[in-house]
Amino acid sequence: MDSTVNDVMTRSVAAVRETVGYKEIVTMMQRCQVSSFPVLDAADRVVGVVSEADLLFKEVGPEPFTGPAGSLRATGRRGERAKAAAVTAGELMSTPVVTISPDASLAEAAKMMYVRRVKRLPVVDDDDRLVGVISRVDVLSVFARPDEQIRDDVIKKVIAGEFSLDPNAFGVAVAAGIVTVTGEPDSDTVALRLLDTVKRVEGVIDVRDKLSHPS
Repeated sequence: MDSTVNDVMTRSVAAVRETVGYKEIVTMMQRCQVSSFPVLDAADRVVGVVSEADLLFKEVGPEPFTGPAGSLRATGRRGERAKAAAVTAGELMSTPVVTISPDASLAEAAKMMYVRRVKRLPVVDDDDRLVGVISRVDVLSVFARPDEQIRDDVIKKVIAGEFSLDPNAFGVAVAAGIVTVTGEPDSDTVALRLLDTVKRVEGVIDVRDKLSHPS
């Protein structure tokens, strides 16, 4: 079974309430050595994320965001000026918050991080309550799987399992996550499907095709 967010996420997560003040957020960031916090409401639901970028508006000050009302609307800087004057996590936080379920696959988490351009995702249950956080490093941890485990999956779950082929008729070598497959499948179609399936085994970085294609 493929790994899920629940398998790799960090369960002990530092978070802040909407009412927590600016100075306390900065102090907590320094103490916890993180660049952002999920923001929770009174019912422990994740309602936003406050990051270093949100806090920087205070250092910049409101002056760069002043100007005609029309130009502020056009550039989207009305919200930036508000953050420069904000003093609590609820005022500073970015919304809507991007969250993910603990049952989601690591591929889903990676895609969401890439599309939304975020480094970490709060993990929430069905009631939007915080249960963990997953980072890019957590998602990439699948590629640290030992080569022996990858080889075992390719032979037992793919060749013998999904394709019902004789594993003794194929050679599988794995080095640094790169899988080399040898042997002679029944058809080119089977060969292509086999290689494609091997690519999707957890921890596989690349596949080298050394099959003897029938055609």
